[in-house]
Amino acid sequence: MAGNLELIKSASGSSVNFLDITDCFSDDYNVYALILGKIDVSADATFVYVRYLDSGGTVISSAEYDRADLRLKANASFEEGKQTSDVYGLRLQTSAGLQTSEGGNATAYIYNPYDSSSYTFSLGQSVNATGINVLQGSKSISVHKSAEQITGMRIARSNSATFENIEVSVYGVK
Repeated sequence: MAGNLELIKSASGSSVNFLDITDCFSDDYNVYALILGKIDVSADATFVYVRYLDSGGTVISSAEYDRADLRLKANASFEEGKQTSDVYGLRLQTSAGLQTSEGGNATAYIYNPYDSSSYTFSLGQSVNATGINVLQGSKSISVHKSAEQITGMRIARSNSATFENIEVSVYGVK
């Protein structure tokens, strides 16, 4: 049935700098849902990024990503961001200003990652609390500007803080 989610893979880690989810994309689906149900970090957070893994399992870290995002702050003006030709893909807000006890969560949709003749697009949203206990959300879009077959992804931080706990699930959208 259209709109059903089918679990493909789950992964988790503790005290890790990144989490790779390998072999989660195939020609079975065109759209995937990425659910980051738990994100606890070791130090003040900035953002969590999604980078893709090519068909050989190598992280695509060259400047092939464009992205735009909007931070929806409850206590301040909204902030827009954009980056072209970046080394990071989809950007998701996590526990800005918080330590390990209160994390964030996020959902993203990834379009056509396995299609070697198409760019890979993504759309994400996340929610977290800031260090002053103010809720904020974020919305983000990105494109991987190289038509190549993507088989997996790396969830990573832009700074050196580790994930104390991270839980990720990947679903195929039917």
